Amino acid sequence: MPDPLLPINTILSRLAEYPQRIHAVTADLSEAKLHTHPAPDEWSANDVLAHVRACADVWGSYIARILSEDRPAIKAVSPRRYIDQTDYLEQEFKPSLQAFTAQRAKLLEVLQALAPEGWERQAIVTGVGKPIVRTVHTYSDRLTRHEREHVHQIEQIVEALRS
Repeated sequence: MPDPLLPINTILSRLAEYPQRIHAVTADLSEAKLHTHPAPDEWSANDVLAHVRACADVWGSYIARILSEDRPAIKAVSPRRYIDQTDYLEQEFKPSLQAFTAQRAKLLEVLQALAPEGWERQAIVTGVGKPIVRTVHTYSDRLTRHEREHVHQIEQIVEALRS
């Protein structure tokens, strides 16, 4: 049985917190360090940020569609494939983090203004097996849980680089 959805106030506070945590832990590191892989076959802090941005783009666009259309049909896109359409992996870390932070502020502005029924607006998602129903709440929960792991990953990478 899946975990219950995080409460809305938890989602909002964590989504606001994550860009700040990334900034705090990486602020004093050079661009070279932020692109350094701590071990072979491990992601750099920049790789993780690029992945987080791709996920935020994809899932954020789903949230926007759900809010602007009545029960849209959404074909799922893999953020791992979507990233290939961007230059996120090649971007400098600090401007990339600024772009992510600005995007997050816009998403939070939308989510904070939602009435409770807005969180329950639905989409039918295809391309992941049989069609499934997803809501603004489920995508926001997914984004929050996913980013939590990757923010922790960036913190671990930075710690390893400092050792």
